[in-house]
Amino acid sequence: MNNFNFCSPTEFIFGKGRENECGDYVRKYGGSKVLIHHGGKSAIKSGLLDRVKNALEEKGIAFCELGGVQPNPRDTLVYKGIELARSEKVDFILAVGGGSVIDSAKAIAIGALYEGDFWDFYSGKHAEKALPVGTVLTIAAAGSEGSGDSVITRTEGMLKRGTGSDVMRPVFSIMNPELTQTLPAYQTACGAADIMAHVFERYFTNTTEVEITDRLCEAVLCTMIRETPRVIADPNNYEARANIMWAGTVAHTNIVGVGRDQDWNSHNIEHELSALYDCAHGAGLAVIMPAWMEFVHRHNVLRFCQMATRVFGCAMDYETPENTAAAGIKAFRHFLHDIGMPINFAELGAKEEDIPKLVEKLGLLDGHTGGFVSLCSEDIAEIYRIAARASL
Repeated sequence: MNNFNFCSPTEFIFGKGRENECGDYVRKYGGSKVLIHHGGKSAIKSGLLDRVKNALEEKGIAFCELGGVQPNPRDTLVYKGIELARSEKVDFILAVGGGSVIDSAKAIAIGALYEGDFWDFYSGKHAEKALPVGTVLTIAAAGSEGSGDSVITRTEGMLKRGTGSDVMRPVFSIMNPELTQTLPAYQTACGAADIMAHVFERYFTNTTEVEITDRLCEAVLCTMIRETPRVIADPNNYEARANIMWAGTVAHTNIVGVGRDQDWNSHNIEHELSALYDCAHGAGLAVIMPAWMEFVHRHNVLRFCQMATRVFGCAMDYETPENTAAAGIKAFRHFLHDIGMPINFAELGAKEEDIPKLVEKLGLLDGHTGGFVSLCSEDIAEIYRIAARASL
């Protein structure tokens, strides 16, 4: 196990009706003028936005709002949010929504205190300060409610890039599983795929002797395999929703990833799909992740056998371990298909002829360092080709 520092300062407020307490927590963390950031339609239609506003008003907290966040959140709205936060002298950002809303809120939070272009932070600069961010989570998926990460799409060139800093970790996150019960099955499944991908990006490692985090990863994955079909069959299953919501947070606070090298190539490869085609991030990961596994599994067949046996219950073939590794990858793809996720380019709405464009936009150089396996441009192209042609 590698040396590590781990700090997760977010206070999680979990359970039914807890959104009605958001005024207490904004006040607790020093907010006096709040920018409520949200997507719009669902938060308004469900009455959630009104409940949040009432909770702030009850505590005498002033607020302004900015809606309109869309999946794969855009830089254009971030710029508007930064301008609004400055003009209104906002001292707290409250994100009401899922990962896209929270990521956009984090970008506003670091941009509002920065004299330059906030995109600098998505081009390599490290954020050192930010306005405090709180969240009222409505989708179990990205884990942004507990992480210091944010991903934004730049409209010019449709570049999707991420940044990370502990200053962006939310000071609190309110998590009521009831708020996810109205999600369409497809969106629920996209969230499940994203959660599992966050775990797999950490699980596939070259670091040895990491049994504790291996087992934590496997616990989250097994939970998703059990609970996701239950939620799809019964969207109002509160207990299954609760387990999935907490799994999404655990998956991305990094508690399952400390002390080990991580990968993240699958996320980087997928980002270009969702930037180019504006598809759901989780759907893109459902197509890319098994393809990446097929391409790299020979690098450490026994780790893939461990996934296959511990997570998917595959039998171990001791004479030919590669058969077990392949069975695990196949089981993962079948699971994704069974919950309604696309498994290839055609089902996602992507085109194989666009692969050169995708590789070029990704901008990875030959010998790209880090991750489970270093990938060159041709490697990435081959992963896209596997993804394009995948079948059950």
